[in-house]
Amino acid sequence: MRKFKQGAVLTVAAAAVLAGSVAVSSPAEAASSPIAACGGGSYHEIDHHNLGAVATIHLLYNGTTDCVVTWKNPPYAGTTTRTQAFIAKENSSGVITGYIYDDKNYAFYAGPVKINAPGTCIDWGGGVPINGDFTIWTDPFSHCG
Repeated sequence: MRKFKQGAVLTVAAAAVLAGSVAVSSPAEAASSPIAACGGGSYHEIDHHNLGAVATIHLLYNGTTDCVVTWKNPPYAGTTTRTQAFIAKENSSGVITGYIYDDKNYAFYAGPVKINAPGTCIDWGGGVPINGDFTIWTDPFSHCG
């Protein structure tokens, strides 16, 4: 009987650890708005693009850091599907490099993806499934100043 109790305690402890790790693994499902997802405070929206009726890609800025969030619209919000947000900046040669992606299955939004790029052109965008096809939109060499 003693071995069973120890085994049961270990099983319960392992389940608690796994449950905790699952809760922590999806930070992109915690915010109430694109601004909150980016960190709130001084972030404000400087651009957006609609991906049909499914989602809106939001570009936010706080004076030094650009942030992208692909936010699902009702009734698609709450349905777990592949959702993508990405951003990159122009290097000194004028080439867009160093993409930062969030591309996973989410119920509400992908991102935030952030890059420090004051005075530098960025490439930003995102994607979601639309009518059975994964649709990606990007805006290269934009918001350069």
